[in-house]
Amino acid sequence: MRAGTFVELGRVVCLDQPEPTPVDGDLVVRSELASICGSDLHIVMDGVGGLPPVGADTAGREVIMAGSRTSAWPGYPGHEGIGEVVESHHPDFVPGDRVLCAPDMSVAQCFAEIQALPARHCHKLPDSDVSPAELLMAQQLGTVIFALRQDPVDVTGKNVVVLGSGSAGQFHTYMMKRMGADKVITVDPVATRLEVATAMGADVVIDASVVDVREAVAAETGGRGADYLIEAVGRRDALLQTTELAGIGASMLWFGLPDSNEPVPIDFNHFFRKKLRASSTYGAQNEGDQSSFRSALGMIARGEIDVSQVVSHTLPIERIEEAMIMAHERTDGARKVSISFD
Repeated sequence: MRAGTFVELGRVVCLDQPEPTPVDGDLVVRSELASICGSDLHIVMDGVGGLPPVGADTAGREVIMAGSRTSAWPGYPGHEGIGEVVESHHPDFVPGDRVLCAPDMSVAQCFAEIQALPARHCHKLPDSDVSPAELLMAQQLGTVIFALRQDPVDVTGKNVVVLGSGSAGQFHTYMMKRMGADKVITVDPVATRLEVATAMGADVVIDASVVDVREAVAAETGGRGADYLIEAVGRRDALLQTTELAGIGASMLWFGLPDSNEPVPIDFNHFFRKKLRASSTYGAQNEGDQSSFRSALGMIARGEIDVSQVVSHTLPIERIEEAMIMAHERTDGARKVSISFD
């Protein structure tokens, strides 16, 4: 099979790899689409979590080898996918079912043409006129819904700042406005992403490449700062900035995966004297009832949220290395970059 293969720091390439062997409870899924997540970029480009084990293929190239579920294999670290069940070892699924694949990192293999995934990480696609590329966005939206459920917050009538307008930031922007925020302020250095944030409900967008973000947020909040702040970037500098932008008594959600294995700095003086609260969450893929992903699929399928502008590029699996670079460097107006297996 064709598989995106993590060969070294900064590189995922398409190679011929052996198909995985399913176990009881698995679904064998033929991939149609996969998407590149910001956490994929941190793993591949920044080495967050450490590099996975490697071996050598028959040509002597250093590649990730198929193996047990305690190590990496072809398709890693892809964890956003859509495909068709071709073999089922679980009573709730039959061949022909089309599913959203949302595995945790211990079994992530969505960059592979054939996946063998535990059925709990697969969700049947609803009947809908919405395109598969848009339904695929339910994985990212599901993680946002999960995070907001873990630490519920009332933002009715409040000023909310969302740092970052990648797909996670876009969906946080949408959810904040849906939950009743008075003013949603979305911050990003990429103009094309800010255009999408406006469509998602942002009342104010701040281009971090041209203005002082702290001054702009202060101006938009009457000098008070954010009542609620979401860091959806996953960068050390953005995390450090959160305590500057938050107002006295504010709550913060540190959503983004860190971009380093090293300790991330925080201004505890600001945190302490402003009486701030912060939370973080991880592991939507292992939610007991998987209701967050199902909710996301339903919202997109019913047209409650238009995610069409979030998806910007789709490249074939043979060009996954180019796709990774495009997503990382945000070239050509890249927002959400997907991979096809046609």
